[in-house]
Amino acid sequence: MIETEQVWDVVIVGGGAAGLMAAASAAQLGKRTLLLEKNRKFGVKILMSGGTRCNITHNTDARGIVEAFGRNGKFLHSALATMSPADCVELFNSLGVETKVESTGKVFPVSNKAIDVRDALVRYAEDSGAILQNECPVHGMSKLDSGEFVVESDHGSFQCRGVILTTGGLSFPGCGTTGDGYPWARGFGHSIVETVPALTPLLSRCEWANELKGLTIDPTRVEVCEPEKEGAKKKRKPLAKTTGSLLFTHFGFSGPAAMDVSSAVAGHKTKNRLTLVCDFLPAQKMSAVEQQLQTAKSSAGGRSALRVVSDLFPQFPKRLVEQLLAQASVPVDRRFAELSSQQLARISSQLKQLAFPVQGTLGYEKAEVTSGGVKLSEVNSSTMESKLVANLFFAGEILDLDGPIGGFNFQSAWSTGWLAGQSV
Repeated sequence: MIETEQVWDVVIVGGGAAGLMAAASAAQLGKRTLLLEKNRKFGVKILMSGGTRCNITHNTDARGIVEAFGRNGKFLHSALATMSPADCVELFNSLGVETKVESTGKVFPVSNKAIDVRDALVRYAEDSGAILQNECPVHGMSKLDSGEFVVESDHGSFQCRGVILTTGGLSFPGCGTTGDGYPWARGFGHSIVETVPALTPLLSRCEWANELKGLTIDPTRVEVCEPEKEGAKKKRKPLAKTTGSLLFTHFGFSGPAAMDVSSAVAGHKTKNRLTLVCDFLPAQKMSAVEQQLQTAKSSAGGRSALRVVSDLFPQFPKRLVEQLLAQASVPVDRRFAELSSQQLARISSQLKQLAFPVQGTLGYEKAEVTSGGVKLSEVNSSTMESKLVANLFFAGEILDLDGPIGGFNFQSAWSTGWLAGQSV
C-alpha cells in the first residue's frame, strides 16, 4: 500500500518512456518520488514500438536531433545537453541493454526485444529509489495555497511539492494514451496547440496503386501538395516533403516516407483535395532520366517498353513498371524503339513526379506520435518547468514536439524526462 500521509517531493503521472526516465532521474537525487500509471503494464508504447523492437534513438548528435524536429527543435537544446543520443546509448548499455546501429541510423537493442528496454527502465527507476504504482488512474489534481499539489487517484490522494506530467498524447489510444494530461494542463492555465495524428499511414482511393500492396520503393521522395490555383504564376510550395522508404498498401501508403508527412495531411482542412507526389528516382534530375530513356531507345532493338524500362531500373518490381507505363499511356508490349519523344517524356514524368490522390490518414489509432500539445513558449526549456505554475513540469509527448520516424521521438522523451526529474 502506498503511503498517502507523507508529502512526496514529486509525483509523476504517466509511466511511459518520459515518466520512467523522470522517475529514475528524480529518485537518484534523493527525492521522494512516486510514479502513477493507469495501465497494468508500464511503458506499453515502448513494448509496441519499432515492431516490438524499440527504436531507442538515432545515431546522430544533439544537433541532428534538433534539426529533425524542425521549427520546435530548438526547445530541446537544454534537454539534449543533459542527455544526448550518445548518453542515452551509454545509459542503456550500462543497464544491460546492448545496442546496435542499423543502416538507416536507427539504434535498436541487439536482442531486438522492446521488453528488454522497458524492463531495464523499470528496474532503473526502482533501483534509484522511486516508487512505481501501476493500475492507478489519476482523476485530477489541484494546487493548495501552501504551494503543494494534491493528486487524486484510485489509490487515494497524494500530496506533493512537485508534479511532472508525462501522460503522452492521443496516439495509439489502446495503450492508454487518451490525452488525459491536456485538461489538467488547461486547468493550470496552459494553452494546448491543436493536436493531430502524426507518423500514421495515409489513405488513398487510387485503385491501381492499392493493387500494388506489399511493394516497397526505397528511396522515394514524397511531397504533400495542395491543388494549384487557376491562373497562378508560381507553383505552390509543398506542405511537407521527405525522402525515405514508401510502402504501397491496400488502403494507401505507409512506410517512413508516407508517415513522416502524415501530420501535414491530418492537419489540413481539405484533406480530400491533397496529392502525394512521388519521385522514385530522387538522386537523378528529370533531364537525366529523359536522356537515359532517349539513349536506351537508340539501342532498344525489338525489345518491349516493359523490358527496356525494367532493365534500365532493375530496382523497380515488374508490377510497378507495368503500372507506370499504363499511367503514361504506353502499352507494355510496344517496341521501345518506336516510342515518340512525348511518350518518353510521359514515362519520365511518371518516374519523377507521379501524383496520387490522398483522402486523409488512419488517424490516432495507428499514429506513433501526436503533433501538437502543451505550448512550448509556456514551458521553460532549461528545466521543463511551467512558466505559469511553479513546480509543475512537463516531459515527453504531452509537449508540442513531434519528430520523424527513426528514434527521434524516444530521444525527446528520454531527454525531457531526465531534465524534468533533475529540475523538479
